Amino acid sequence: MTPTEAVLLLGGGLIAGTVNSIAGGGSLITFPLLVGLGLPGVAANVSNALSVAPGYAAGALGSRPDLKGQGRRLLSMIPAAIAGTLCGSSLLLFTPRSVFDVVVPFLLLLAAAMMAFQNRLRALAGHPKDNSPRKAAVLLQVAVFFCGLYGGYFNAAMGVLLIAALALVLDEPLRRISALKNVFSALVGATTVLLYSVFGPVNWAVVAVLAPATMIGGYVGAKLARRLPSEVLRWTIVVFALAVAVVLFLT
Repeated sequence: MTPTEAVLLLGGGLIAGTVNSIAGGGSLITFPLLVGLGLPGVAANVSNALSVAPGYAAGALGSRPDLKGQGRRLLSMIPAAIAGTLCGSSLLLFTPRSVFDVVVPFLLLLAAAMMAFQNRLRALAGHPKDNSPRKAAVLLQVAVFFCGLYGGYFNAAMGVLLIAALALVLDEPLRRISALKNVFSALVGATTVLLYSVFGPVNWAVVAVLAPATMIGGYVGAKLARRLPSEVLRWTIVVFALAVAVVLFLT
């Protein structure tokens, strides 16, 4: 790795960690960067997943004030998150990626639409506060499992999808949902680290450079997210999801 490549990775990691904590999707910065530096697709994907995992943990740490009172909810998310991540990671390691490459941009457009038209969708589906505890618990598990499936397979913009889904399920401010997203992302990251470290073609030199940068960016991004008004945060997520979808369509 040349000094120029190391500097590019450090800068990309800082930006990606910050974006992940605020809106999700930071891996769409580092993944194309790794491919551009010459890593094969699967190697870039698994190396990227391991690199951003510490940033997710730092983002969760920075979100602690908005996690108060959500301990039981977090515990209930763990089994579905791990199961979904294991399924997604297995798909990545043992199946071709071509089909999912076609699906990913459409998933991001769906996530952006869910955020942009959140109030209208709530009017159709019912406001989260109108859900019975049992219905809310089931919807939460479904959302967590499928977002874990996505995150285990491709990871990029997983946070966008999760925030969009949880905003329809939970009667919480976006900053508290974003805090949940950070913990969920850290859990997905830890699971993929265990699996990819054993079975994935990891480039450990890349991980050694990117991981510290994403940690710093993740902590800073979590602090910034707490200061953003809900509507600003919502439309930041919408715009970023649309931008990521366009990038994927073009690539």
